[in-house]
Amino acid sequence: MKKKNLSIILGVALVALATVLISCTSSDGVMTKKKGVYTIDTTTLSQEVKGYNGPTPLLITIENDKVVKVEALENSETPRFFEHMTDGGMLERWNGMDIETALNTKVDAVAGATFSSNAVIENMRLGLTYYKEHK
Repeated sequence: MKKKNLSIILGVALVALATVLISCTSSDGVMTKKKGVYTIDTTTLSQEVKGYNGPTPLLITIENDKVVKVEALENSETPRFFEHMTDGGMLERWNGMDIETALNTKVDAVAGATFSSNAVIENMRLGLTYYKEHK
């Protein structure tokens, strides 16, 4: 009898937890929202945007209509050239900017990684525009 009661209690707890998680998280495959923090995955938005060796998708985190973090997702760029951007701080240039400022900021391409830089800049534009239109 005790095991049956424990099973019922655990079952009710799991349903309650699932309900809370569903209400806190939403996703359309591009944009995820969890507790007021939006994450934009530009993989499907930017399939036609190519760096030197192919797509350069980003993961953009936004909170309170400000860019919090920009991360490069898996790509086929030459690591030593792509590192010029990541080590050089290109991805951090948008951090702290509100969406309008980030969209209107002119970010220069990194010497030695021009194709990759231009693709990252276009990915940011696509991701931020998507956020504005779908939040």
